[in-house]
Amino acid sequence: MLVNMKEMLRSAGRDGYAVMAVNSVNMEMARAVIEAAEEEHSPIIVQMTRIQMKALAHPEDLVPMVLTMARRASVPVCLNLDHGPDYATVVDTLRMGFTNVMIDASALPFEENVRRTRIVVDTAHAMGVSVEAELGHVGQAASGDGKTEDFYTNVEQAVEFVRRTEVDALAVAVGTAHGKYPSNYVPKLDFRRLAELRDALQMPLVLHGGSGSGEENIKKAVAGGICKINVKTDAFAVAANAMKEKWAEDPEADYMEIMVAAEAAVKRFVKEYIRMIGSNDRYTFDYADNGSRE
Repeated sequence: MLVNMKEMLRSAGRDGYAVMAVNSVNMEMARAVIEAAEEEHSPIIVQMTRIQMKALAHPEDLVPMVLTMARRASVPVCLNLDHGPDYATVVDTLRMGFTNVMIDASALPFEENVRRTRIVVDTAHAMGVSVEAELGHVGQAASGDGKTEDFYTNVEQAVEFVRRTEVDALAVAVGTAHGKYPSNYVPKLDFRRLAELRDALQMPLVLHGGSGSGEENIKKAVAGGICKINVKTDAFAVAANAMKEKWAEDPEADYMEIMVAAEAAVKRFVKEYIRMIGSNDRYTFDYADNGSRE
């Protein structure tokens, strides 16, 4: 079933698990993600960024396919705009049928972040769509952004931000970063700050930069109040490695065989991740009156 994200994440927070959000740039990835969720009886989030939609996940082609797969799925599926940079992009995706949008103005001054987020919230809520925003700044792993507290989410600011914007979920910066970390580096998360944010906000919290953060960190983050975990780099690497392995095994493998191998690998990866964050066998809550778009 196609749903928005609000009740999906509130249920996760109440029952102590997280929902996986996987950036999916083609039919095979999206299908692998949704089928993995169905087999694990888990809610799931398929998401795309504006850059990904321009490069490969062309929305006029991919979005209708994802919406069709979501509507016929036996588990709750949300289609999310990841890191929406501006109001125009958000409106475009709302028109396409996305059921959650993220407005990311986290690199801007606090007041401008509040202003832009509030406008998106008002527009999206009028259409029955939930909204995620970011406070603090989850930077790039390659730049070492996750290593400095300058980027971390301030608890007092977060309380004011949520009060003024009425956002449904908040991406917080507690030590992770986007992209691939340097070799043998595992980020050190500020779990004390996460606990303070959880207690002060009492709302769904989101962890960006989930890839490469390590199983121990991920499990502790879920226990500490994280309800949604974004995964892109690890999922892309799983697909790429599966294709390389297939070619190494059979240099004559054709395009279809390569893509089948990649899809199967992504599906296995998502199933394992779902179990790690505890969302397996969690799809039975009632969307009839809360959050169902279809």
